[in-house]
Amino acid sequence: MTCCLVRHLIGEEPLILGSLSPRRSRILEGLGLEFIVDPSGIPEDALQGEDPEEHVRRLSLAKASEVACRHARGTVLGADTVVLLDGRLLGKPGGPSEALEMLRTIRGRWHEVLTGVAAVRASDGASAVGVERTRVLVRNLSDVEVAEYVDGGEPLDKAGSYGIQECGAAVVERVEGCFYNVVGLPVVRLCRVLEELASVGRRGGPPEE
Repeated sequence: MTCCLVRHLIGEEPLILGSLSPRRSRILEGLGLEFIVDPSGIPEDALQGEDPEEHVRRLSLAKASEVACRHARGTVLGADTVVLLDGRLLGKPGGPSEALEMLRTIRGRWHEVLTGVAAVRASDGASAVGVERTRVLVRNLSDVEVAEYVDGGEPLDKAGSYGIQECGAAVVERVEGCFYNVVGLPVVRLCRVLEELASVGRRGGPPEE
């Protein structure tokens, strides 16, 4: 069953997800949406002195814009998620040793998860971007628990080296804010971004042929 609360914001345009994240795909599938996966190749490195919110905003828009250039029509979604601890950006770990280090650093501590969400209309390049913030407390895991979690492989493709679903449900102790933001695609923020994109069309009229 398609969620009409989201589908009507997209209209008849094809929906394109510019990400290979299986978690983002599952969220869209849970909304009953049909979509195409066309991942972006934009590097996720932070710029020197870049504010964390500007970082996820820039990357999410860059990802969506790059993919939109490959399509004549459609609404392209781009997203970027980071973990912020004491002003330090934690992205995806480079391997098991970095995942161990990240988890040992954030266990038992509150931190923030930031996700930038962007939507770009391929037909005319119109865009809208938003950022969601959620506070998360990771359980004070023992060294053995950290090692077992990393050995299972789940942390290796996740910002901050943990997830909130699957085995990660035993890792996260408390969440303040949007649960889906921690998964990687805040649904209500996505709706607001799609509403903003739709309003761009209403203000500017139909794109020129």
